[in-house]
Amino acid sequence: MLIHTRIEQKLLDAFDPVVLDVVNESHMHNVPAGSESHFKVVIVTPHFDGMRLLQRHRAVNAVVAEEIAKDIHALALHTYTPSEWYEYYAEKPPASPKCMGGEKKLPV
Repeated sequence: MLIHTRIEQKLLDAFDPVVLDVVNESHMHNVPAGSESHFKVVIVTPHFDGMRLLQRHRAVNAVVAEEIAKDIHALALHTYTPSEWYEYYAEKPPASPKCMGGEKKLPV
């Protein structure tokens, strides 16, 4: 089963989201063609009501912990309650930050 599919199914089962978009962004990075190592997850669920951002990210990370440990190099999380989503992003989901890559270094 594709990593993308496993992530998506686990998040659907755990959070019953009203919006879920799991995007394989590996092609935007310095990895071999067909890689599944860089993902963006946009998830909107009432389960996040009353949770701070860090709590939401920890909850998502816990659900996909196996994939993070074995397969994923980068996971950009965009986590919202339904009211936040419809107020801010319903028409244009947020973009992921650019990757510096594993071999690229910041200037000293």
